[in-house]
Amino acid sequence: MDHAKNKVFKLIGKAQHYAWGGHSFIASLLGHPNKPIAEYWMGAHHNASSEILFNDGKTAKLNEYICKFPLETLGEPVFEKFGKLPYLLKILDVKDMLSIQVHPSKENAEIEFAKEQASGIAVDAPNRNYKDNNHKPELALALGEFWLLHGFKSEQKLKSTLQNVYELKPLLTVFESGGYYELYRVVMEMDQQVVNQMLQPLLDKIMTAYQKNQLEKTDEHFWAARAALTYNQPDKIDRGIFSIYFFNLLKLNPGEAIFQEAGLPHAYLEGQNVEIMSNSDNVLRGGLTPKHIDVKELLKHIKFEETIPRIIYEKKLDDHVWSYPTTATDFELSKIELKKNEHASVISESAEIFFVMKGNVEIKEQAHHLTLSKGEAFVSFHASGFDIDALDNALLYVASVPFPQP
Repeated sequence: MDHAKNKVFKLIGKAQHYAWGGHSFIASLLGHPNKPIAEYWMGAHHNASSEILFNDGKTAKLNEYICKFPLETLGEPVFEKFGKLPYLLKILDVKDMLSIQVHPSKENAEIEFAKEQASGIAVDAPNRNYKDNNHKPELALALGEFWLLHGFKSEQKLKSTLQNVYELKPLLTVFESGGYYELYRVVMEMDQQVVNQMLQPLLDKIMTAYQKNQLEKTDEHFWAARAALTYNQPDKIDRGIFSIYFFNLLKLNPGEAIFQEAGLPHAYLEGQNVEIMSNSDNVLRGGLTPKHIDVKELLKHIKFEETIPRIIYEKKLDDHVWSYPTTATDFELSKIELKKNEHASVISESAEIFFVMKGNVEIKEQAHHLTLSKGEAFVSFHASGFDIDALDNALLYVASVPFPQP
């Protein structure tokens, strides 16, 4: 693999065909009709690295190219701090509810990953908790109406829920005496027979209304009924249904974003989004999934406190660029919006990934030109300078490392 003269190249992402994914949104975006796709990854994750398409038609995995030419691609500050491309950009299409989950802090990920490595558990083993030694804060930007669970309700709201949902009322005294931790520990460690006895009467009461389309999505019963139909097994009601009543139920409108840091429990329920996160695959699950759940490990990493949801709105940087600010040092998401015949000049301080969400654009890096359409992506490397010309009205999402680095 040789070092390329240019610094801007077309990037081919990786489609992920998970069972919970939609059947048309991403496929239509990428020009692959009628092919179900849950996620489209753009980045250098070792399990599904994107590919660079060079000018001569040859390709290379992005992670391998960065590994071979780290200073030329990342620049010294990012390489010294992270040693790799620190973020992963995704497009998500959520048809079925994703698992209740939480992500560890960077410090805890390093400790727990080392423990599992030393224990000899294979990285791809189904009972493995830590696939790498990194944290995984996430920013989700809604592309349409997007529903999710996001952190524990306030004490007042949670007490009200436990008081008013008759079948959950026995848990009110648990919460009043032991707080968030004890409430969550009790339902997660509860004998399966007791879970069934508590939740079955509730499901019996709400299921008919759900099946007759009499429940609104703003009603937690709607999602509890859907979760039961999706994940329940004979004689085994998914205990993740408790979390639907414990957590904040949010609807993001198009253009609104939410940030989920380490320790914050959450679950995506329905819709499409642009997601950017640290380059990690560490997920600890708490229900609404057939996958591995390690309750002891889960309880070690959740922040047992109320979460007041903070919607993130775009911040204008110049005539064509808006950002979605967070506290993350690994990544930043921004967008470039251009009308036909407008152009934007870009200088990349490190590796940046651009995804064309709408329209057609021409990228001009000196004598090197690229033309990209909706659903295509390109990558630019450290110290590159180029122009983006809109051939018609265009929208691009951009993943980058925030500068200056603290």
